[in-house]
Amino acid sequence: MALRRPSRPRQPRTLALGLGALLAAGGVVSSCSGQRGDQLRLGAGIALTGNAGLLGQDARTGLDLARGQFSGQAPGLELQLEDTGSDEAGATVAFRRLINAKPVAILGPSLSQQGFAVMPMADRAGIPVIGVSTTAEGIPQIGPFVARVASPVTVVAPLSLAKAVQLHPGIKRVAVFFAQDDVFCTSETQIFQRAIRAKGLELVAVQRTSVSDTDFHIPITNVLRSRPQLVVISALVSDGGNLVRQLRELGYTGPIVAGNGLNTPNIYPVCQRHCDGLMITQAYNPKLDNASNRSLLKGFRRGRAADAVPPQVTAQAFTAYQVVHEALATLKGSLPKGTTLTNLPLPELRQRLLKTLLAGTYQTPLGELRFTPEGDVLQRDFSVARVQMNPDGRSGRFVQLP
Repeated sequence: MALRRPSRPRQPRTLALGLGALLAAGGVVSSCSGQRGDQLRLGAGIALTGNAGLLGQDARTGLDLARGQFSGQAPGLELQLEDTGSDEAGATVAFRRLINAKPVAILGPSLSQQGFAVMPMADRAGIPVIGVSTTAEGIPQIGPFVARVASPVTVVAPLSLAKAVQLHPGIKRVAVFFAQDDVFCTSETQIFQRAIRAKGLELVAVQRTSVSDTDFHIPITNVLRSRPQLVVISALVSDGGNLVRQLRELGYTGPIVAGNGLNTPNIYPVCQRHCDGLMITQAYNPKLDNASNRSLLKGFRRGRAADAVPPQVTAQAFTAYQVVHEALATLKGSLPKGTTLTNLPLPELRQRLLKTLLAGTYQTPLGELRFTPEGDVLQRDFSVARVQMNPDGRSGRFVQLP
């Protein structure tokens, strides 16, 4: 199947509004045109439109909350946010803008497929780039300036499969669906399939789909003929949510394990009541009791229900901002008296920031994080959650399983 033709993202408009208002309005944001005083620019390239826009909206929320949390703390950061769209072309345009804006670091992009296209651009420019939700194999190996706060799919994917087998010990026959035109989904399904075989389960069907698909009746009908007892899906929010809904509508009643592309409450309006029971590994546990997570929860719940829970990608975006800010603060404290971060030549500042960031240990909403010398995140705590839909059939929550 041919890949989707990339679409060029819309051009940003310059508006005389504060950053928070612009973020809430859903536009592509540049917070200012240049670095000033003791302020440092931090870039972010996130998918706000297209198939990955629902994940990107979660990330934008996390960035906005982190900006508010750290706004009164030195060093000052000015956030420049660009919409990458949901394809490589859009990400390339956004990252060119960010690189030309001379940031101290860049957060993003949203998708691993975009990451493989644009992270090399930042790496060649000597700009630290920290992936927020890029979990495919090979991301940190792109270059020395590339890191991520999203745990790799090799760690995350097998956990939900293991939980499904534990809860349903009679499972023997497994079917897999995956979006063949997304590099993360193709990476994740390989991990799932290896884990399925390692557990001695029979892989009765492997069905390719596309992130642009909306009608799955024919492939689902073909797969259901193989009588699967478990279905494993690697897809994004829109296509994956529709796939889940249509699986249930066509009579599949067994457990469903979903990959990280569906790890957002934004799936609820898509698969609706049929989301109920979906199992997904979580890198974020809202019950974690540390100062960073309490700050995230407090900010997220402002204007929402008192028990509202941030999506995982919101926590990851908050964490990405936090580790950059804390690394810069550590670096600032190590400078000789009278020297400021803005006094350093920008290439030197970026190099020293990267070295400091990779050497640090951080207490984040994701728990305690460290990094390998290569830039991959080291995270200790994960859980598997099951979606529990509310009676309205359009809202719900992720409930951590014991």
